[in-house]
Amino acid sequence: MTVAQALVKFLDNQYVSFDGVESKFVEGIFTIFGHGIAVGLGQALDENPGSLKVFQGRNEQGMCHAAIAYAKQLNRRGIIACTSSVGPGAANMVTAAATATVNNIPLLLFPSDTFASRQPDPVLQQLENPGDLSITTNDAFKPVCRYWDRVTRPEQLMSAVINAMRVLTDPTQTGAVCVSLPQDVQGESFDFPDYFFAKRTHRITRPVAVEEELEAVAEVIAGAKHPLVIVGGGVKYSEAGQVMEDFCAEFSIPFSETQAGKSACISSHSMCLGGIGVTGTLAANKIALKADVVVAVGTRLGDFATSSKWQFQNPDVKIVTINNSRYHAEKMDAVTAVGDAKVTIEALGAKLRGKGYKSAYTNEVKDAKAAWDTEMKRLAGYVYGENFEPTVKNRDPRTVPQFVELTGSSLTQAAAICAARESIGKNDNIITAGGSLPSDLQRIWTTDKRGGYHAEYGYSCMGYEVAATLGVKLAQPESDVWAFVGDGSFQMLHSEIMTIVQEGLKVNILVFDNCGFGCINNLQMNNGVSSLATEFRRRDKNGKLLGDLIPVDYAKIAEGYGLKSYTARTLDELKSVIADAKRQPGPVLIDLKIIPKTMTDGYESWWNICVVEQGGSEDVRKAAQATMDGRKKARLY
Repeated sequence: MTVAQALVKFLDNQYVSFDGVESKFVEGIFTIFGHGIAVGLGQALDENPGSLKVFQGRNEQGMCHAAIAYAKQLNRRGIIACTSSVGPGAANMVTAAATATVNNIPLLLFPSDTFASRQPDPVLQQLENPGDLSITTNDAFKPVCRYWDRVTRPEQLMSAVINAMRVLTDPTQTGAVCVSLPQDVQGESFDFPDYFFAKRTHRITRPVAVEEELEAVAEVIAGAKHPLVIVGGGVKYSEAGQVMEDFCAEFSIPFSETQAGKSACISSHSMCLGGIGVTGTLAANKIALKADVVVAVGTRLGDFATSSKWQFQNPDVKIVTINNSRYHAEKMDAVTAVGDAKVTIEALGAKLRGKGYKSAYTNEVKDAKAAWDTEMKRLAGYVYGENFEPTVKNRDPRTVPQFVELTGSSLTQAAAICAARESIGKNDNIITAGGSLPSDLQRIWTTDKRGGYHAEYGYSCMGYEVAATLGVKLAQPESDVWAFVGDGSFQMLHSEIMTIVQEGLKVNILVFDNCGFGCINNLQMNNGVSSLATEFRRRDKNGKLLGDLIPVDYAKIAEGYGLKSYTARTLDELKSVIADAKRQPGPVLIDLKIIPKTMTDGYESWWNICVVEQGGSEDVRKAAQATMDGRKKARLY
């Protein structure tokens, strides 16, 4: 059979086993067929796809985002492979490959490639490097993939895809995998052995940390009066949420959450403080400032997600890490326990139980949560009206009144999220990615559905949200799904709406329209920079992008795709349209007119950013000095 036919047959026989439960690993293949793939792998899928489903993408990056979301929602135990033509189709997938690798999510890519024989060179879409004829567009995948291969002979397919599966199913190594398929090799024939096509079950195991590491970690925690747990994505993928909750309740240890870890544990738990770090809650950040031991479970300790270099201001603080990856475990001079989150937490609990440990907290956690609840109630009622003040610094006094006049809206971002939280189903999934929405949702959103909060924030990749809605709905069709996407991110990439329509899926897309890249506009203004190419404005008579705001009717865009659409300008309208959207049988889009500068902002955390060391306005110099002062309180590594 041909290489392409063998590949399809192999993929259809891959399974994973986790906690004794076996499931099919490869659901199907996303594709945008081009000349380099249609009559190779495309022919094989047309002839005999087995049980693999073929999904039609609209943008190569978008279809890969959908595949990432699918795997992420299934806790990395199911994938949809992606294939494209050589050239721009392949290059479009590079961003998604990086997104998958940074987030440790399995993504399997089969880009077509130029001819291994080189006889037709330069073939259509071929990138030629005069100094190295072996280089093609697909070499761009190397730095953003965990495994990369090019099949230049038919028999190489076997070792290539077996190693691809090894990486994809390894929790410590998983990320993007690229197996490049030259156009001529796809159609070449080889007598593949029967055992290559035998059913393969890849076991995802739970290694527990070794005794010495467990004892060292237990000793550190046992000496803590005010410890704090950080729940990272590793807790979610290990399905250790219940174990984590029981651990924290037994030893009276509060827990905070990263973007990836949020919804691993239930928000209503008495020890849950919500998000930590730059996107964190007042409750979590206050407790973190004084914590004497920080127990980081399944997290990379990213600066935005945890403010790891600054947030822990206790001069005697000790860091403990529990992580499957030794690389991540050994950050921050931590005392480490390398192993699966669930079984390692269970083993650590037994150690602490034997020591009779309990934290010294009295009312601190309860008081911190109560103060945050008061702030949440304030945010829920925050609307435009008399004595209105933006929550974020606004150095351009035109922005808010212009937007209100243009749209007639009184809707703030913070209050809109609060209203949505109370209006959607308790068992629904929500999705978000780069911009200000993840910050607000990490703080404001609460859910008791495990896995109900789906954020891509490791790579902060704008354009992820709409495509991810498709992937999450394919992964869990029984649950309703809501995408929270900013207008800037929606404009970047929303093409997979057409695939959603094609598949007949019921999804809900909430576009937060504030006429700009609001998050970065905030960053500019908070650091003394004027609004420069971050608001959606016309060019003025002086040649600058500081003219009138540009209105966009996102509801009409949705109608063009065949979606039921709505526009909301007030809290009452938003609640009403969400109620109606839930009754619709097909996909819907809600265009929320959100007044700029009304997101949440800062709760006793800090972020290390670029500073201008010379020149600039007085405001720029003041902001630079504030950052330099913050650096003095931060750890250097």
